[in-house]
Amino acid sequence: MDRGYVVVNPVETRTVIGRNGEAVSVSAARAKHARAGNVRWLTPRAFRLWVDVGLRGHTADGRPGPGWVGRLEDRNAAYAGLLLSSGMRLTEAASLLLFEVPRTRLEGGRYYGGRLARAVTKTKMARTFYASAVALGEVEGYVESTRADAVRRAQARGRYERLAEWRLVTHQSGRLRRVLHWRDQDGVVGQTPLGEATAAERMTYFTEGPQGPEPLWLWLNESGLPFRPASWENVFRTASQRCETVLADVMAEPAFATPHMARHSFALYMLVVLDYLMDQRMALTAEERRDFRLLYGDPWRMVQDLLGHADLETTRRIYLAPVADLQLRSLLAEPSGDLAGVAGLSQERMTSVFARIARESEGIQDLDERMEVA
Repeated sequence: MDRGYVVVNPVETRTVIGRNGEAVSVSAARAKHARAGNVRWLTPRAFRLWVDVGLRGHTADGRPGPGWVGRLEDRNAAYAGLLLSSGMRLTEAASLLLFEVPRTRLEGGRYYGGRLARAVTKTKMARTFYASAVALGEVEGYVESTRADAVRRAQARGRYERLAEWRLVTHQSGRLRRVLHWRDQDGVVGQTPLGEATAAERMTYFTEGPQGPEPLWLWLNESGLPFRPASWENVFRTASQRCETVLADVMAEPAFATPHMARHSFALYMLVVLDYLMDQRMALTAEERRDFRLLYGDPWRMVQDLLGHADLETTRRIYLAPVADLQLRSLLAEPSGDLAGVAGLSQERMTSVFARIARESEGIQDLDERMEVA
């Protein structure tokens, strides 16, 4: 149309509000039986089962499996937990540098915020992410144990000095726009804005440690070298295969997961929790809730922001399709009693809510009756 080849657009469109409040034209219709996306979810307890069996080598009854070696299981479990806790995409979480991981504090807190650089996000827009204290604690445990051992072994073998390309970060400057100052193996000095550092560049960044250069890349392989983002797909695939083998006798459909399914499951979890907080814990009237939405947005838009989606319809129709037509207010009617637990929602109540959603929706994995009895 812009070049004058077509006078009228033959595709009917509709206008939606984009990420920055701008009007965006999208197709108004799709094929009758077309799927919004090949999306699946896991309830929190199904995801924990998948991690324990697939990544930690447990048996169906929760005990360590005989003959399980446990290579890098703390790294793999920490990465999976971070995905589920934060809703980050595979590459976003896989490309984190050490100093980009939020640090937990002694005074406590349920969630901590971090910042994703523009260059590693799918939308090429920086955004804030939040991760639970539990997930970050697992990451810190990995950094201080398995990762530290891998770095020391690599230093002793001189692996880092033999790399074809590396950049030693000497210092950082700026607060609103952080800049990394570095020098390479030839002594060439340069600087790169952190927000513009791609995943490939980040894999070359090192810092000077007590015993020599150390990678700034968070996730390392057994050799102490950066673990490539694409390799996480194999980790998840292998874990799902183990679940299929170990859980075949106790579950009709053994749990399986992909990195992106953790993101889907995060969206479902956050919608339920945010809706509960607004309706139950804050005890808002209909009028107060309307005012709250005008000021801060409703839970759907909050989840959209956490996911970094440009279009709310993507959040509604694809990521949160199982609950798009459910009345969460009635689903989450909290019985009297102790509400101690995450965000004030008891673990038992949360499990009950997700079990019900899983029964009434398609594509959500939960524990089946045989597994619950076992």
